[in-house]
Amino acid sequence: MSETGVVTRSRWQIMMPVIVCGSGLFSDGYLNGIIGTVNTILGRIYGDEYKNSPAQSNVSSIAFAGTIIGMLVFGYISDNLSRKVGMVASTSILIVFAALCTGAYGANGSVGGLLAALTAYRFLLGIGIGGEYPAGSVACSEATGELKSGSRNRWFIIFTNVMIDFGFVIAAFAPLCVLWIFGMNKLEVVWRVSLGLGVIMPLSIIYFRTQLKEGENYKRETMRETKTPWLLVAKYYGPRLVVLSIIWFIYDFSAYSFGIYGSSILEIVVGEEESLYKPFGWNVVLNLFYIPGAVAGSFISDWIGAKQTLALGLTAQGLVGLIMAGCYGKLATPEHVAGFVVVYGIFLTLGELGAGDNIGLLASKSSATAIRGQFYGIAAAVGKIGAFVGTYVFPIIIKNAGGSKTVKGNQAPFWVSSALCLFSAILAWFFLPNVGQDTITEEDIAFRAYLAANGYDVSQIGVKELRGERPDDANSADGVAHSSIMKEDEKFVTVAM
Repeated sequence: MSETGVVTRSRWQIMMPVIVCGSGLFSDGYLNGIIGTVNTILGRIYGDEYKNSPAQSNVSSIAFAGTIIGMLVFGYISDNLSRKVGMVASTSILIVFAALCTGAYGANGSVGGLLAALTAYRFLLGIGIGGEYPAGSVACSEATGELKSGSRNRWFIIFTNVMIDFGFVIAAFAPLCVLWIFGMNKLEVVWRVSLGLGVIMPLSIIYFRTQLKEGENYKRETMRETKTPWLLVAKYYGPRLVVLSIIWFIYDFSAYSFGIYGSSILEIVVGEEESLYKPFGWNVVLNLFYIPGAVAGSFISDWIGAKQTLALGLTAQGLVGLIMAGCYGKLATPEHVAGFVVVYGIFLTLGELGAGDNIGLLASKSSATAIRGQFYGIAAAVGKIGAFVGTYVFPIIIKNAGGSKTVKGNQAPFWVSSALCLFSAILAWFFLPNVGQDTITEEDIAFRAYLAANGYDVSQIGVKELRGERPDDANSADGVAHSSIMKEDEKFVTVAM
């Protein structure tokens, strides 16, 4: 505390909540990315018994079903209990079921029992993954409000989407390292150890999450102690939620499907060799392309705005995808594998620059604090439905276009995804709001004004201990928000980031 009585906080103290709230999404990237490699290894170990069974699709995609449930349930928990409770609970689920996936075992060593256990654990693991979105991301977006204006989008993206992408990179690299250690003769050890590494990140942050204090913005704006006017909420935010959900559905439909099948696609391109070193190595290179797009997009989002960056990235990705589809016959050959990976990587990195970085940002900052977790959770859940659908639809698209052994068959997903990217860019540009540095505060003020104008008693918003601090004109949304913000400014001196 300074001599004037104003509490000053270090850069680390201000940044810590942003890091702790957002970085748990690393687990989403790792645990979703690793299953693509595990899928490839299980196919090598058990052959047609695995490849010709429903387990091949179930093991890869069942986590998405759990993720959808987790997003919806934890969206409610995040708004109606607390962000902290949601984060601690989701992290605990990740630790338990990531460990159980590692030790999955069938009765009497049966392959069917092993796959059934792995499928069940992956579903429950998905619930924990889903909880990270409406709890961790929303809390992270609110925590960035104390950072310097002009950098808030950047730090939110770095500790959410960049964390997811970094998880994908490590999910590609870790199995390669484990394969180097144990070799091709111990593939069962390779997939189990690779899955087990997914326990590390949630274990490393759970203590810090238990020490977090609930944000002042949440305590000031929550409706957990009063009745939420859902009809008014639907009228005010419904159209925006529909557009965001459609864009997120389309993005995950393409991104997660390509990511999960990445090692399999590369195995086809490189050739189905006995060794997995080469396809796994190329998979690492491919996943590295996520990072530059995500990092560049975080800065561009601050410079030109989230909506504009989203539309720009989607348009560029769609155009590159069309070029890639047209040249697929020449690129997707063993002799041109480097060119294939580079062009495919550019396609992926543009997806991160636009949609990957900014859908979550728009979803977390374009709604009021009182319903932000549920707003975000619904949009993200629709996105994951897109991912779930994509893992089933992509093989059908390939099959109907001629099969995975034909050029037309493998071109088809890129034609579809590119067209959808361009469609999403149009939706984003014309139907989504601009999100500035102070949008969270502005949204709360606007939403309060809307509720008050429609006869809702806004004096009941917030936790009881903060209500007494409000001025007499409690039903004035502008007055309440301004008073609360001024109180916060008197308590802290924000360190420029």
